Amino acid sequence: MTDDELLRYSRHILLNEIGIEGQEKISSSHALIIGAGGLGSPVALYLGSAGVGHITIVDHDHVDMTNLQRQIAHTMSRVDSPKVLSAQTAINAINPHVLVTPINARADAALLDELVAQTDVVIDCCDNFSTRHAINAACVKHQKPLISGAAIRFDGQVCVYDPRDASSPCYACVFPPDTTFEETRCATMGVFAPLVGIIGSMQAAEALKLLSGAGRPLTGRLLMLDGRGMEFTEMRIGRHANCPVCGTPH
Repeated sequence: MTDDELLRYSRHILLNEIGIEGQEKISSSHALIIGAGGLGSPVALYLGSAGVGHITIVDHDHVDMTNLQRQIAHTMSRVDSPKVLSAQTAINAINPHVLVTPINARADAALLDELVAQTDVVIDCCDNFSTRHAINAACVKHQKPLISGAAIRFDGQVCVYDPRDASSPCYACVFPPDTTFEETRCATMGVFAPLVGIIGSMQAAEALKLLSGAGRPLTGRLLMLDGRGMEFTEMRIGRHANCPVCGTPH
């Protein structure tokens, strides 16, 4: 670790739970972020500032004026730019030592199968169930931990699904793929701006904990936030033996 890195990450190094060894693990790791919007923005900025060595960001969308109310990685000057390039610019402005790979494409099953296999942790910041299930399937297949977050209106949730843990459920255990859920989008339902920051920051925290080995992750615990009263509710969830995704050995 260089003198610049020792200075830059000194506040992490001072933590007994992280220290130099934990920071070196962070710096040598590769994180995959799916979605560069409201949740993906704080995740990308915090993982970049914390020194995750390689960050891959996948998103097919462009920055729109309506995004700027909450998507803090983007600016007025980058409206109409691909979100992944805007996020890359934001990360590199904070920490030029981080390698950022922007992928301006939809996260379909084939792309996810390729990318998930190469990473150490996957952070789901997307906004639709079909993509969430595709991400989950790839994580189960390649045995990669998944941090899933969601936020709409004043309600948010975050959970860690870790297929390396025999007791951990996968996303499909909690939200079965054959169940019909009503898609809720910010464009029609609205979202409280700081809510995505709170949930995204929690996702970043869980990713850094998993990468460094610090603390106890939210594995098997669905943490829900009611932003109206700032009330957290935790639900413990287990693996379903008949889950169509993780119930069969991979």
